[in-house]
Amino acid sequence: MQTQIIPQPKPGPLPSIKIGKPQTFELKNGLKVLVVENHKLPRVSFSLSIDNTPYTEGSKKGVSELTSALIGSGTTKISKDAFNEEVDFLGANINFENSGAYASGLSKYANRILELMADGALNPVFTQEEFDKNKSKLIEGLKADEKNVQSVARRVQNVLTFGGNHHLGEYLSEATINNVTLEDVISNYNTFFVPENAYLVIIGDVKFDIVKKQVEILFDPWLKATAPNLTIFDPKNVQYSQINFIDMPNAVQSEIAVMNVSNLKMTDKDYFATILANEVLGGSFNSYLNMNLREKHAWAYGAWSGIGGSKYVSSFGAYSQVRNAVTDSAVVEFLKEIKRIRTEKVSDEDLRNVKASYIGNFVMQIEKPQTIAGYALRTKTQGLPEDFYENYIKNINAVTPEDVLRAANKYFLADNARIVIVGKGSEVLPGLEKLKIPIFYFDKYGAPVEKKVLNKTIPAGVTAKSVIDNYIKTIGGLKALSDVKSILTISYGTIQGAQLELTSKTTSSNKMLREIKAMGMSMMKQVVNEKGAYLVQQGERKDLTGNELTEMKASANTFDELLLSKKEGVILSGIEEINGAEAYVIKDKESIYYYDVTSGLKVAESKILEQEGQKITQTTNYSDYKEVKGIKFPFKTILNIGMEIELTTTTIKINEGVSDADFK
Repeated sequence: MQTQIIPQPKPGPLPSIKIGKPQTFELKNGLKVLVVENHKLPRVSFSLSIDNTPYTEGSKKGVSELTSALIGSGTTKISKDAFNEEVDFLGANINFENSGAYASGLSKYANRILELMADGALNPVFTQEEFDKNKSKLIEGLKADEKNVQSVARRVQNVLTFGGNHHLGEYLSEATINNVTLEDVISNYNTFFVPENAYLVIIGDVKFDIVKKQVEILFDPWLKATAPNLTIFDPKNVQYSQINFIDMPNAVQSEIAVMNVSNLKMTDKDYFATILANEVLGGSFNSYLNMNLREKHAWAYGAWSGIGGSKYVSSFGAYSQVRNAVTDSAVVEFLKEIKRIRTEKVSDEDLRNVKASYIGNFVMQIEKPQTIAGYALRTKTQGLPEDFYENYIKNINAVTPEDVLRAANKYFLADNARIVIVGKGSEVLPGLEKLKIPIFYFDKYGAPVEKKVLNKTIPAGVTAKSVIDNYIKTIGGLKALSDVKSILTISYGTIQGAQLELTSKTTSSNKMLREIKAMGMSMMKQVVNEKGAYLVQQGERKDLTGNELTEMKASANTFDELLLSKKEGVILSGIEEINGAEAYVIKDKESIYYYDVTSGLKVAESKILEQEGQKITQTTNYSDYKEVKGIKFPFKTILNIGMEIELTTTTIKINEGVSDADFK
């Protein structure tokens, strides 16, 4: 039978892009106003942006964040509560920050929405009470992120790439926040919240003549002033490719970023070639990086890249989160793919597919009023041609494989790459050192440090069994633990603002129930009984088999250590630092347990689990041990499963509150 050849459909004509042209006017104080009438829907949006030169805050880093938090906390005419109640009543959305404001809602309420936004922006009330409250909240957020590997990674990536004295590299700390006073916030507002470089973009169901009069009434009183035009230094790239390593002993996976400084501007001739080069490398699901690290090797949930385009300096970066065991291999593949796009022309088919996907996203985005507002503003602030977005698709389609190659060589610097890795040194450094790439060490604030001693000598006579036996003795003794037939634990935490309740019931006869409730509703339940194990999520039951069943049954006990003390193959692998203190490391296949060298208490454990075909590491940290019926239990638990969840235990019952009915 002859193979039938089906001709590919010919590409259709390019979509016609019509972006509403703004009508403009300028107030005497310097405020520039852009109005785009669009009467398709009865909605309107107002976007106020102040395009000041970026500036550093130095020892008072946090003043801009606190200024943003306080604008909108009431005005000289209306209280904070009354303001918020009226916004809710109108079904509107109004937000403020230290560089502008945004409001949207139904056009029939347009006048009042703009009045409220103008009042909040131009007549804010800064009170000591609101200042103290938001200052405490900012510091609490910092403390919550103190051991968050992703937060540390974002901070050091910026510090090392731009420098701590650059506006993109400086970071918040408790010390700098505490240096900020209410007077600093007021001064920041008066200095930088000024109209000279301000733009008000109005889009939606409005009439130009009517809205112009209202803007003049509301914004004419804004006193004419110009913010300081400060000099910005350009950070330099490293002279040769190097690894910048930050050790975080609690890291369950490595955060990798391959970065260099970029001066790409939207007005550059190679702008469109560069954004397509980035799409090919790491800007889409089918990109080189994602297909390699995720699809080919299954090392990560995703790998991606991005490059800024601005009149100010920005950066190129390629990123992923990978398992500790493959960190060195992932670095090799990152560099391979970056060199690939710099040395091999992208195929016509791949480039065609990238263009189609990118154009499709562009067309969908221009349906949104906020996108149009952003385009109108960017045209002014970035000095773009008036027809920049009308010709956007044409310019994308004009990019050739040769253009992509040239852009990649100019902006993706494989030979001057700063490879920033935040991870667990004891597990990833031996592999990284074999790559023969220079390694420099930094703390979690980007300050240079000496390499830590990772392989500490285990004292003579200390074995896996002695560490486990000491833990059993420390928390209550073998007899006390053996007399425990059941344990009921109830703990509480929050995730994305929602309160979680975690109930755990375990028995010495290898039965288990774990249930997580959010807002009183059961989100997930795990049960192990004499017949097997099952999982219930959102009302759907799944009976477990294979590795999932084995893993679940292994956790159905009262104390892991009663089993570990008798198990073959359990080893003491070393001493590591956990949360600032030394801990013995006990390994049992794909589970690792950490016991404090001084107290003997278990301070952490990590397990490698299989989820949707991917291996993930789940780490649990334990602290705040308290005695219940003669046995010590941790009352604070931090789960790390890609995000951190802190749980506080409120109830522990021994040999009560558990029945066979719980495990049906």
